Amino acid sequence: MIDAFLHVLSPTLLLVSLGGVVLGIIWGALPGLSTTMAMMLLIGLSSGLSLDVALAFMLGVYNGSSFGGAVSAVLINIPGTPDSIPTMIEGYPLAKQGKGGEALGLAITASFLGNWVGIVLLVACMPVILAIALNFKSWEMFLLAVIGISICGTMSSGSLPLKGWITGWLGMLAAFVGYDAIHGVPRFTYDVPALYDGISYVAILIGMFGLTEVLRSLPEHGGSPLPEKIGRTTPSIGILLRYMPSAFRSGLIGMITGAIPGAGANIAAFLSYDIGRRRAKPEEKAKWGKGSYEGIVCAEVANNANMGGSILPTLTLGIPGSAPAAALMAALQMKNVVLGPTVEVDQPGLVAIIYALLIIANIMTWFASLALIKPCVKLFMLPREILLALIIPICVIGAYAVRLNMSDVWVMLGAAFIGYVFHIFRFPPAPVVLGVILAPLADENFRRALLLFENKGFDFFSQQYVGHALVLIIIVVFIEGMLRERRTRKIAAGVAR
Repeated sequence: MIDAFLHVLSPTLLLVSLGGVVLGIIWGALPGLSTTMAMMLLIGLSSGLSLDVALAFMLGVYNGSSFGGAVSAVLINIPGTPDSIPTMIEGYPLAKQGKGGEALGLAITASFLGNWVGIVLLVACMPVILAIALNFKSWEMFLLAVIGISICGTMSSGSLPLKGWITGWLGMLAAFVGYDAIHGVPRFTYDVPALYDGISYVAILIGMFGLTEVLRSLPEHGGSPLPEKIGRTTPSIGILLRYMPSAFRSGLIGMITGAIPGAGANIAAFLSYDIGRRRAKPEEKAKWGKGSYEGIVCAEVANNANMGGSILPTLTLGIPGSAPAAALMAALQMKNVVLGPTVEVDQPGLVAIIYALLIIANIMTWFASLALIKPCVKLFMLPREILLALIIPICVIGAYAVRLNMSDVWVMLGAAFIGYVFHIFRFPPAPVVLGVILAPLADENFRRALLLFENKGFDFFSQQYVGHALVLIIIVVFIEGMLRERRTRKIAAGVAR
C-alpha cells in the first residue's frame, strides 16, 4: 500500500485524477447523463492510455459523477443520476427554504464519508462481504428487486402509500416493453420497430423530472426555480455529528448492496433512504419529504459507499457489482487484465493501486465539489426564462444521446405529460423510475430461477435460506405500508369531518 500511494502521488496521476473528478461532477450534474453513460463513453478514450493513467481517470470520473447528480437534484429538482432521486426529494425543499447551499455542502460531506466507509470496509471486511454476496442467486436477486419495488409506498410523502405502489408497478410495466432477456420474445411491442429495444429509463427519468418541472414552472410569472437566497455552502459541525449514526448505518447498507452483483447504487440509495425514514426520531420523521438533512445523509452516504462495494466482486470474482463497475472491468480487459480470484497473481499490486486511487479521488472530489458549488449555484440562478430555455434542449439532447434514437425523445415527452398528470393528482413520480430500473433485474432473475428449479417441486423454497429472510422482509414492508395507508385514510377522514 505504501508503494501504491507513492506511485499515485506522482504529479501526472494526480492531475489526471483531478481532471476525471471535475469532469465527473459536471457530467453527473447534467440531467440524464448518468455515471454509467460517462464510464461507457470513456472506455474508448482509456484504450490509448497506460493502465495506471486510465485507472486514475476512470476512477476519478466514477467518484465525481457519483456526487454530481446531487447538484441539479438539489438546485432545480432534476436528478442528474437515478440514485440522486432521494437527495432530490429532501434537497429541493431545502433549496426552496434558502438552504440549497447548505444541503449541497452536506451532500458533499456525506458523499466523502460514504466513500471512506466503502473503502475501509472493502479492505477490512472482504471475506464477510464475499460470503454474503455469494449467497445471492437468481431467486434472491428477484426478491431483492421486489423489496426495492415494495418501498415505493414509503416514497409517497404527502400521498397515500397505495399511490406509490401504483406508480412503481406502472414503471415496471414500462420496463417490460421490448425483447425479453431469456428467450428473446417481443413483449408489448405491437409490431412497432421503435419498441423492439425497449423503453429507455433515462428518457423516462428526464421527462418525469426534467420537462415536468418545466411544465410546472411555466404558469408562474417571474422569478426563478430557486429562491434568490442559497445560504452557506458548508454544513455545520453539529449537523454532521447529529447524523453520524445514520451515516455509518447507510455506509454499511451501501457497501453490502454494492457487493451484490447487479444491485447497484440505485437500490442502495433507495433502501438506505427508506430505512433511515423508518428509524428516524419522531421530531425528525416529520421533516422527511419536506427537507430532511438526515434523508440527504442516508442517500448520499449509501450511494457512494456502494462504489467500494461494487468494485469488490468486480475485482475478486470478475462479476461487476454495478453497471459503472462493468465499464471499469471492460476498460481493464482492454489492457489484458483478467479480473477474478487470481488477479493478485496475474497483476501484483493492482488492487493496492486501485485502493490508493480511490482514496485520492475521494479527497479530490470533496475539494473540487466545494469549489464548484458557487459556480453551479450561479448557473442555476439564471432568470427563469433563460434557465428553462437551457433545460429543454439539455433534456432533449440527454434523452437522444443515450441510444441516438429519436423515439427516446418522444418517450421523454410522453413521460413529461404523465409526470404532469401525476403532479395534478398527487401521485409520486419517483417510484416510476425505481420500477423501471428494477423491473429488468426482477424479470430476468425470476424467470431464470423458474428454469433452474423446473420440475423440482418444493425444492424451490426449501433450499433458499437467504430467500426466506428476504420474503419475510417483503411481507413486513407491505403490511407496514397497508397499516400506514389505513392510518392515513382515517386521519384524512377525520380532517374532512
